[in-house]
Amino acid sequence: MKARLPQGYSGKGNDMNSMIRQAQKMQEEMTRVQGELEQREFTATSGGGAVEVVITGKKQMKSITLKPEVVDPEDIEMLQDLILAAVNEAFSKAEETTAAEMEKVTGGLNIPGLF
Repeated sequence: MKARLPQGYSGKGNDMNSMIRQAQKMQEEMTRVQGELEQREFTATSGGGAVEVVITGKKQMKSITLKPEVVDPEDIEMLQDLILAAVNEAFSKAEETTAAEMEKVTGGLNIPGLF
């Protein structure tokens, strides 16, 4: 019995070389996109704009802005909650944007550990 090769298979490794080139191109594109994302800033607010947080794409907090009317010495817990909400929202925005941009590069291919 004679073995059959898939249609279009040349047997010379061209398909493997092509796949390797595509993977290298994808890796270069992912590196470029990650660099761009690290340069971006993500802003979120809470309390109707009373608290504003800015983080970088490297997930480092850049600034927190508080409106004077939100600072009430009698209600520190509310201020803490507003800050937490704004920080968590900013990090969520950064994560969602990163995932969306990487999905564009990978075409939805899930590559564990890359982002």
